[in-house]
Amino acid sequence: MNRQKLFRPFAWCVICAGALVAAHAALNFPAASVDLRFLLLTAVTIGITSRISIAIPRFKSSISVSDTFIFLTLLLYGGEAAILLAGAECLVSSARFCRKKLTIAFNGAALALAMWATVTTLRLCFGRVSFFGEGFDGNAISAVCVMALTQYAANSGVVALAASFQNGVPFWATWKKHYLWTSITYFAGASAAAILAVLVHLVGTAALLIATPIIFIVYFTYRTYMKNVETSAQQAEQARRHVEELSHYIAEQERIREQYAQIEKLSALGELASGVAHDFNNTLAGILGRAQLLMRTGDLEKIRRGLEIIIRSAEDGAKTVKRIQDFARQRRDHDLEPVAVDQLLLDVSEITRPRWKERAGAAGVHIRLELQLRSNGTVLGDGSELREVLVNMVFNAVDAMPEGGTLTLAADAADGFVELSVGDTGTGMSPEVRSRIFDPFFTTKGKAGMGLGLAVSYGIVSRHEGSIEVESEVGRGTTFRVRLPAAKARLRGRSEEAHAEAPMRAALPARLKVLVVDDEQAVRELLRDILVTEGHAVRAAASGPEALRLFREGEFDAVFTDIGMPGMSGWELAHAVREIDSRVPLAVITGWGEAVGSAEQQAARIDWVITKPFTTDRINQLVAEIAAQSAREPAFAA
Repeated sequence: MNRQKLFRPFAWCVICAGALVAAHAALNFPAASVDLRFLLLTAVTIGITSRISIAIPRFKSSISVSDTFIFLTLLLYGGEAAILLAGAECLVSSARFCRKKLTIAFNGAALALAMWATVTTLRLCFGRVSFFGEGFDGNAISAVCVMALTQYAANSGVVALAASFQNGVPFWATWKKHYLWTSITYFAGASAAAILAVLVHLVGTAALLIATPIIFIVYFTYRTYMKNVETSAQQAEQARRHVEELSHYIAEQERIREQYAQIEKLSALGELASGVAHDFNNTLAGILGRAQLLMRTGDLEKIRRGLEIIIRSAEDGAKTVKRIQDFARQRRDHDLEPVAVDQLLLDVSEITRPRWKERAGAAGVHIRLELQLRSNGTVLGDGSELREVLVNMVFNAVDAMPEGGTLTLAADAADGFVELSVGDTGTGMSPEVRSRIFDPFFTTKGKAGMGLGLAVSYGIVSRHEGSIEVESEVGRGTTFRVRLPAAKARLRGRSEEAHAEAPMRAALPARLKVLVVDDEQAVRELLRDILVTEGHAVRAAASGPEALRLFREGEFDAVFTDIGMPGMSGWELAHAVREIDSRVPLAVITGWGEAVGSAEQQAARIDWVITKPFTTDRINQLVAEIAAQSAREPAFAA
């Protein structure tokens, strides 16, 4: 918009400058030079050639063949005559295709200014504007080139600058698109004018009659050239449309790809839900059916056996939940310890030996193990989890070699990373299978596999800030590569820091007064019953605000709280309790389990995290730990 506001001021500047140039030319034009030939040239230029024009493609402008006669007037009658004729011709021709007075005046002034620039350049370079009285020599040829070039540059430059202001488009883009190619018309007109000037000097005014075919030749040259330009413009427009269509097609393909990826995710989620539902239905069927049987019997032995079955079923359900949490990568961080990767591979080889040696040998399958321990490196991690990842990969490798082969366990270190690899020479995987191996419940083992092993492994490696790469080729084997950041320093045990910083407080009695907080009534009552059975005093609260009120009103030896509660979360309650008493033992008992990160635990100054479902023994053990810790600590000195 700022550029477009400049059009009118610029147009008026050009009009004023053109008027001054035309006035100066009129004052200095020798009236004695006006003759019949001049009048004939003027009449032909304004009355005939100005009508022979060709429109510029995709732009409100045109070019005409009158440039030939304007150049001829310059060569025969001097610069002043050419300036006046150029301005008059452009005013008349512009009025035919335009109704805006400002545009008509601007066009006439622009051409007059361009001709003035041409005349001035010729006089500066050659000292004159006519070269054809003495013959057609080298100076004349040079003058024709300078004349055409200057007229082209000045006229197209002024008009292109105005168009750029009017349309809000940069000057260079406007000039290059609409006026660059018009140079041929100026050089053709200047060349034709030079030839006519020579003929006029040789044979007189009659030579103008010879100019008629030249005019048509120039016109048809312009017209043919314009058709070629228009054809090129149409081809360019067609190419632009093709590019737009291609871009739209690519965008549509990208959208379809995203939809397909979403469908795949939903499909994986459906498989996950189906698998979870299957496992939980089995678990619930065992619990529900056994509980109903127990209600119908009074045999204590049957009741005991039935309760054992219910406990085992509940534990199986808890393991299923843990596998899902592993797959969903909910455990965000652990207290990591240094793990020697070479020793880790040695442990894995021994743990899996019964599978790849004894069992495979009993089935007549020979599997050879190659250990390549070249790293001597250490990573910070959970040794049991990393062993679980590698053991699972070894088992998969053994299953992939039903005819036997070579199992390779390797460790390398480079660029601050340790790479663990498990390779086999088995059946390999197709690209389709390889793309889905980390999907939950996807398995190629049929009913023999659950399809959670690699999904869990992926989650474990991700929690260790590592990555897994898979290389496989059908018939050539598979290699899993696990990259983990190398350990830079050993971690100190947080338990030692906690003991060093723990404030001294009064010893707790053997029987504790515990505040239990959980919005689930069944869990709240279960905790209360477990603690009361052991002789402890319990106050129960269904929400954080209620618990905070009870804590302010009484003295408690420990607080057990859930995390996910409406209104006030367990974290918020823990912070509020710590502001009142920084020494009271705090335990979080949550269904999120290991999703509770150690950083969050430290921030809230939580002493214990217990995962649901919990056992009676675990709660009793927790109470014993609280009592034992209090007994070790000296009494608080007031």
